[in-house]
Amino acid sequence: MTSLPKTPPAKRLGLVIDLDTCVGCHACAVHCKEWNHGGLPGPLTDEDPYGADPSGAWLNRVHTYEAVDEDGNSRTVHFPRSCLHCETAPCVTVCPTGASYKRSEDGIVLVDEDKCFGCGLCAWACPYGARELDVAKGGSGTMKKCTLCIDRIYNDTIDEEQRQPACVNTCPSSARHFGDLADPESDVSRLVADRGGYDLMPELGYKPTNKYLPPRARPVQTAPARELADVEAPGGFLGWVDRMLGG
Repeated sequence: MTSLPKTPPAKRLGLVIDLDTCVGCHACAVHCKEWNHGGLPGPLTDEDPYGADPSGAWLNRVHTYEAVDEDGNSRTVHFPRSCLHCETAPCVTVCPTGASYKRSEDGIVLVDEDKCFGCGLCAWACPYGARELDVAKGGSGTMKKCTLCIDRIYNDTIDEEQRQPACVNTCPSSARHFGDLADPESDVSRLVADRGGYDLMPELGYKPTNKYLPPRARPVQTAPARELADVEAPGGFLGWVDRMLGG
């Protein structure tokens, strides 16, 4: 089986995702697929995308849930999901060929596709569902996962502000942040400290690098009692609308 680095990486590059500002637009997932289709893990197959049986590999997905608090108030939460680049990554330690490995210099977890034969053990070991076996027709038959766009973040041929993961670059609501979580003074570390960022399923002990910022509490908006009475009265709704539009 594959070993993890003997000493913790000096840098822990990862993402901080703000669940309060993510709008669920899926721009991160689309740009991720666009960039990585021909990049380090490429190609990412996409079979019959508009047909009855679409299939293919995605490195980033967004799930949407309705969350209900203790008072019964509900809100929609959009939850982006990709590899969390765990400190004690179980996907690495179960790999029989060394295809899955964790970089000692920055903590990024990668797959060497020349060594991967698609046994699927890493996907079984990952509790976060962050790996996909490319079994689509014409696919590579190897495991695909987020690389933190390693071919962008170290690419000195592109502008410095572009040297971050594609998902971060494209997020229209600035819900995704990238940086070194081993540095307590980094922007991402400060975000985690200020907003109470947390690990996904910390009880498992895998110590994911990526963190999530929880949704902020929002006051319940209620209309003044007089306006509610007007709306509920027979014929009162149109008059209420006129008053609102008329200032």
